[in-house]
Amino acid sequence: MYVINSKANDTINDLKIESYYGKDHILEKMEDLQFKVGPKSFFQTNSKQAYQLYKIARDFAQIKENDIVYDLYTGTGTIATFVAKQAAKVIGIEYVPEAIEDAKQNSLLNNITNTVFFAGDMKNILNESFIEKNGKPSVIITDPPRAGMDKPVIEAILNTDAEKIVYVSCNPATQARDLAMMQEKYSIVEIQPVDMFPHTHHVENVVLLKKR
Repeated sequence: MYVINSKANDTINDLKIESYYGKDHILEKMEDLQFKVGPKSFFQTNSKQAYQLYKIARDFAQIKENDIVYDLYTGTGTIATFVAKQAAKVIGIEYVPEAIEDAKQNSLLNNITNTVFFAGDMKNILNESFIEKNGKPSVIITDPPRAGMDKPVIEAILNTDAEKIVYVSCNPATQARDLAMMQEKYSIVEIQPVDMFPHTHHVENVVLLKKR
């Protein structure tokens, strides 16, 4: 596959991807689940460690059968699909529309019927009316980009009053900044880094927070 970018930057979300040969996606597998990943969709680059990462997130979340789970920055719905069997309902939100289409396909691919996905800017979607319509979350799993979460998103998360938050991050510096803004309402219970990028200083870091 290829893309012609004449914009003098490295963003391709608004550009057409041309398929030159073969399929327009790849399939990744975790446990008994399959995940369709398109060229504009996010999936962890280290597949084996991604499985370890998501297992830790799932273990931290300790989801019960009546729980409503919000999966923020859901990408192709990987975490949402991975935890759906334990939950009553999982709601995924992601900025990239193509990734959300893959997320919906991934639920169909795995015969999962209790997931709902929304495309759009997190700080515009995650508000009081959205929560009223889709249900108050018991557990929030958030896996933002390197820049971390915008302050309005953190405020919206605090307003949900969720019992548990699992914060997955590829940038512990912005994660620490965000956690500092949440400390009045949530306490850090457990931290587990995962070496996703061997021989570099980069790690993914998973933090479990519980309501004080």
